Amino acid sequence: MRTADVFRRSWLTLLIVVSTLSLWSTDNLAQPSAGPLVVVGGGPTVAAITARTLELAGGTAARVVVLPQSSALPDAGDTSVKMWLDAGASDARKVLFGDVAAARAAIEQATLIWMPGGDQNRFMDAIAPTGLADVIRARHRAGVVVGGTSAGAAILSASMMTGEADLRSLASGSTELKPGLGLWPEVIVDQHFLKRQRHNRLLSAILDHPSLIGVGIDESTAVIVRGRDLEVVGVSAVVVLDARNGRVTPASAGQPVAATDARVTVLRAGLRYTLP
Repeated sequence: MRTADVFRRSWLTLLIVVSTLSLWSTDNLAQPSAGPLVVVGGGPTVAAITARTLELAGGTAARVVVLPQSSALPDAGDTSVKMWLDAGASDARKVLFGDVAAARAAIEQATLIWMPGGDQNRFMDAIAPTGLADVIRARHRAGVVVGGTSAGAAILSASMMTGEADLRSLASGSTELKPGLGLWPEVIVDQHFLKRQRHNRLLSAILDHPSLIGVGIDESTAVIVRGRDLEVVGVSAVVVLDARNGRVTPASAGQPVAATDARVTVLRAGLRYTLP
């Protein structure tokens, strides 16, 4: 056989081997995708939201854990437990952080991790020494549904609204942010958005941090998040503020913020949207 023929056949064999290996590379192996986020803007959690959430979490077989640490009330979380049982979950229970091992076991068995309202700063302070934030992140990466309402919605951001803000102006540095759980890292969530007229604080925040997207969610309304895809459920609207491709004029602390070509998207219940 001629040398040229041997070379061609060897090269073809190498291509086949490489192609076969590429099919089995880690990039092509089935990897678990992060579970949906259910981000509710506060107010009553209407039946359309609970039904859609349970559908994602296993239907009547859903196992729900309620983390009530945003509230200091002794019965915090009880209403949420009842809400999920009434909605049809087979199991819903409140999880406290006093026994960290028991809390970890409950979170690891849940198909829905739910955080009701109160004060998001209180929640983050409570979970910080327990290591349970990493457990929640791991469960979310494994495909478990994670959600919350009001303070429990704000917690889902990496850069979390603290509640400290000037609602009367658009000024640099006027909206305070702190670290949240980081399950929706590119977004700043604001809740009770239309009901409490929080446009100024979210717009100020994203113009201070133009690499992030602001998502303002009104009461009794939820955003179901899967990757970059959003689904709006409930009764009101969601406002998406995006200055990433705009031109933001730098401002000193306390000075008015400014931008051109920032993008505003308004979504109502029933609509879907993919973040650019």
